Amino acid sequence: MSAPTGTGPYETLLVEEREDRVVVTLHRPESRNAISGRMIRELHAVCDQLEQNPKLLLLTGHGGVFAGGADIAELLARGRDEALQGINSRLFERVRRLPMPTLAAVDGWALGGGAELSYACDLRIAGPDAVFGNPEPGLGILAAAGACWRLPELVGESIAKQVLLAGRNLDAPAALAAGLVIDVVPAEKLLDEAHALLDRMARSSATALRLTKLVVDSPGAHPVADDLAQAVLFEGQDKRDRMTRFLNKRDLEKRSSRA
Repeated sequence: MSAPTGTGPYETLLVEEREDRVVVTLHRPESRNAISGRMIRELHAVCDQLEQNPKLLLLTGHGGVFAGGADIAELLARGRDEALQGINSRLFERVRRLPMPTLAAVDGWALGGGAELSYACDLRIAGPDAVFGNPEPGLGILAAAGACWRLPELVGESIAKQVLLAGRNLDAPAALAAGLVIDVVPAEKLLDEAHALLDRMARSSATALRLTKLVVDSPGAHPVADDLAQAVLFEGQDKRDRMTRFLNKRDLEKRSSRA
């Protein structure tokens, strides 16, 4: 899975695999990175790899745009049977359920299916020109790839209805105020800041991150799910090593302060 120039198996993505993360850039510059059927299939291939070999995922867009929506020409050709297949929604749910944390770095437009793909990620960080919106009702359809239930969870029912019903777009400051994004940073620093955030997560226990994500995403299973996940972690060598280092460091600091 290494096609940083868009060659190889990918035509709509630029994919870079690193030791602890995979960086995926949506790359359809002729259509503002609109999400096509081909892109959906290629993102499924990325998910295949990340399910088999769990790593952090950084998802971004080429050319100062995240994704200007789904491919409208393809949507026009789809009918009831395609809607029932959940072509986009099944992929976005798969992204949501990837084992390790996912981060969308968004600058420019993230509209329609593009916004919904970002909503499926665990975290979002924005550039100053980021704009999130779901204009689907204006095209005679609804935001059926997760926005109708994910967005209320992320920003609350009132703001979600402003976006989904009233056609409000959330610019970067509004997205930050609503809690949709973790931070707004200069465009030229967006990827650097995204990687810094992933670096911070990568310093944590990978198993603890996986189980924390699993528990957070398991509504209704608490507190049993929490207890089971904690039981697994308590028996791990990683936990013993990390806590021992913490205690040794604390003891050293205490002795230094008394000296």
